Amino acid sequence: VIADVQYADIPDGRSFLGVPRYYRHSITVLQRAVRSWNSHKAGVKFCVNFGDIVDGFCPKDRSLSAVQAVVAEFDRFHGGPAYHMLGNHCLYNLPRSELVSVLRMPGRAYYDFSPWPGYRFVVLDAYDFSAVGWPRDHPVAAAARRFLEERNPNSDKNSPTGLAGEDRRFVMFNGGVGEEQLRWLDGVLRDASRRGETVVVCSHLPLHPGAASPAGLMWNYEEALAVVHRHGCVAACLAGHDHKGGYAVDACGVHHRTLEAALEPAPIINSEP
Repeated sequence: VIADVQYADIPDGRSFLGVPRYYRHSITVLQRAVRSWNSHKAGVKFCVNFGDIVDGFCPKDRSLSAVQAVVAEFDRFHGGPAYHMLGNHCLYNLPRSELVSVLRMPGRAYYDFSPWPGYRFVVLDAYDFSAVGWPRDHPVAAAARRFLEERNPNSDKNSPTGLAGEDRRFVMFNGGVGEEQLRWLDGVLRDASRRGETVVVCSHLPLHPGAASPAGLMWNYEEALAVVHRHGCVAACLAGHDHKGGYAVDACGVHHRTLEAALEPAPIINSEP
C-alpha cells in the first residue's frame, strides 16, 4: 500500500501547517516502494494506491502527464494489479471521468475485488458527495456547497477556523459517501458476510476519529461506519489523506489505519565524498 504520492515536477514547498513537501522526490519514494514489493520473497499479489496521485499545485497543463508518469511507475510492479482510488488532489487536476479511465477503474470510482478466496477488498469513492470533482452546476456540487454552508461559517470553506472537535471535518477538501454508494456498500458487505469472507475497506478519507485528525475525516464517517459494523465481516479500514498517519481499534474491534504520506519523507542525502 502507498498513499498521497502527490507528485508534481515543481520545487519543494510546505503544507498549510508548515510541513515540508517534496513534490519531485515523491515519485522516488514510489519507485522505492515498487522495488520493495517486487523483491518480496513471498510475492506481493497486488498493491493499493490510496489516492492523491498528483498534487494540486501541479500546473494544469501538465496534470495528465504527471498522473501518467506515476501510473507508469505502478506498472513496474509485476506481482499483480494496482488498484487506485480518488483523492481531493486528483480531482483538483483532472475531471472525474478522465481519472476513472487513466487509473483503470471499472467504470466508476468505487468497486470491490477478491484477490483470493475468503477475502474481499472494498474501495470507496470518498468524494462521491463533494464540492470538488464535479462541475460547478452539477446537482451534487450544489448540494455539497449547501451542506458546507450550513456547517462551516468561514468564507474560505477549506478553513476549519472556529470549528470544534470533529466538526473540523466540514471543509471543502473533504467529502462523503453518497446514499447510492452506501446502499452498494451494504449489499457488498451483506454478500461477503454470507460467504464468510474477511473484508478490508479502503478509502482516501479516514473513517474513525481515533485514527486521524478531526479535519481529515470523511464528512459522513458515522454513516459509513454504521454500515461497516452492521455485518461484522470487516477486519480493517485503511485510509490516506491525513499525512501524519494514525491507528485505532473501534468499539466493534475493527482496526483503522491511516497511512503516512509518500510526499513528505525527505530525500536521503549521500554524505560520502
